[in-house]
Amino acid sequence: MSLARIYLRSFRLVGPETGLAIFLVLGNLALASAQFAEPVLFGRIVDRMSAGEAAHHNPGLLELAPLIAAWIGFALFSILGSVFVGLHADRLAHRRRLASMAAYFEHVLHLPMSFHGSVHSGRLLKGMLDGTAGLFWLWLSFFREKCVAFIALLVLLPLSLIVNWRLGLLLILLVAVFGALIIFVIRRTHVLQSNVERYNTNLTERASDVLGNVAVIQSFTRIESEARAFGQLIDAVLTAQLPVLSWWAVAVVAARAAATLTLLAIFLLGIWLHAQNLATIGQIVTFMAFSTMLIAKLSDVVGFINGIFMQAPKIEEFFDVLDMKPRVADLPGAHDPGRLKGRVTFDHVCFAYGRDQMAVNDVDFDVLPGQTVALVGATGSGKTTTLGLLHRVFDPQSGSIKIDGTDIRDMTLAGLRRNIGVVFQEPMLFARSIEENLKIGKPDAHPAEIGQALERAQAKAFVALQSEGLATMISERGRSLSGGERQRLAIARALLKDPPIMILDEASSALDAETERQLQLALQTATRGRTTFIIAHRLATIRNADKIFVFEHGRIVEQGTFGELVAKGGKFTKLAAAQFVHASPEPEEMKRERAAV
Repeated sequence: MSLARIYLRSFRLVGPETGLAIFLVLGNLALASAQFAEPVLFGRIVDRMSAGEAAHHNPGLLELAPLIAAWIGFALFSILGSVFVGLHADRLAHRRRLASMAAYFEHVLHLPMSFHGSVHSGRLLKGMLDGTAGLFWLWLSFFREKCVAFIALLVLLPLSLIVNWRLGLLLILLVAVFGALIIFVIRRTHVLQSNVERYNTNLTERASDVLGNVAVIQSFTRIESEARAFGQLIDAVLTAQLPVLSWWAVAVVAARAAATLTLLAIFLLGIWLHAQNLATIGQIVTFMAFSTMLIAKLSDVVGFINGIFMQAPKIEEFFDVLDMKPRVADLPGAHDPGRLKGRVTFDHVCFAYGRDQMAVNDVDFDVLPGQTVALVGATGSGKTTTLGLLHRVFDPQSGSIKIDGTDIRDMTLAGLRRNIGVVFQEPMLFARSIEENLKIGKPDAHPAEIGQALERAQAKAFVALQSEGLATMISERGRSLSGGERQRLAIARALLKDPPIMILDEASSALDAETERQLQLALQTATRGRTTFIIAHRLATIRNADKIFVFEHGRIVEQGTFGELVAKGGKFTKLAAAQFVHASPEPEEMKRERAAV
């Protein structure tokens, strides 16, 4: 993305405050005009005094009063106008920064899990913070200060030809030479600065990874090695940054040299023109003031361009995320289905992550409301992907998924997902109070409903033992709780939502045997009347399932009840035998299953 495109797109984000932005630009135009008028009036005063001296009539204050009053008036306008413009520019920049941050945050939440699985959360956080900080700087700098500089250079500088075209041409020529130098520096450093930003992103990702896994770092005595690796990344950032800084040092030196050279050139040419009666003393004084002012404006523009250049990769990264389109979105005409009954039909559904990676292949089944269905199979067999399709983490490439006879793509995402409760294998708790974590399932839940959900999830006792009960704050990712406690809260959160369809992805994997037994009993009650899908590796937990689907390479290769599948002696029997082979009671148990069948 070019600098010009980044610049223009950034100003489109001003959006709802376009009127204020236009008003600030007009205010800057008025300020630039006032600043331009001051040296012109001062030159006129000098010329009036010089002419009076030549005529042996020194003008008094009364004769000069109109010019002096106008000069003072423009000066006061510049001061008061700068304060007014600066105040409103500050407010606009702060409002739009926060609005852009909110838009980015909401957009990222809508992006599919496939995106979040491939992009580090540290990169997303850095993109949000650095990008909005860059946009804030851009808006504030331009509307508060730099707009005046651009107007002075692009509009008012040519008007200097009216005062004295010869001195004006010299001033324009010097500004053009310096502008060419800036363009040269920009072209030399554009790619270099993009590389710097990539190194900075790697630095953020590494820090986020390490800080998020401190327990592992300490346990495996990796503190020194991680600190050393982090130091190497810092060295890489500096190595990439130094050439950029060197080029901009050249630009800064050139700016300072230009100020001195321009003043000297204007003064020398002015003296020669005055000797030829082609310039008055007042005009020389005016152009000396012009050159001082315009070189200062040039320095402002250089600093602004330098800032844009430094911020551009951060802003570009911000826009790259905003440009990501969610693969799953509400289709035109999608409707809210209300509360569903829970009949789930997969009609020859196929889904592939890539061209040669078929994750779900011709899956076809019909589950009645209130039935409990278990999905079993080896890791990577397509179980989780199949249920991900049910709550539209992604959409199938072919086939359809229907609930109560309606294609889920014809429902709004919010309406569909409100009817489905998911308990993930990883509990995914927030660094908030226990109550806030639970209310994610139902924000308006009453205390009695919360208590009932905790009781059903076998979590009420351990919550009561917490220092502040439901108000107890949980640490980041729930680390202040045990694995079993985290999982039980996740289950209670899903139960509180009270959906007609429940998905349990290894929901009991983190529980001890006794708690798991109690939880199974609780879930039998809690899931009664709901359509329930269970992904299970521990086959003993799905004995009472109405149906069991055995997955292999994205296909359902066997289906039936526990007893029916054991009796078949197929894939399920092999999976069961592999689990039970290390425990002496289990082979006998399997024999009893076969005998019962």
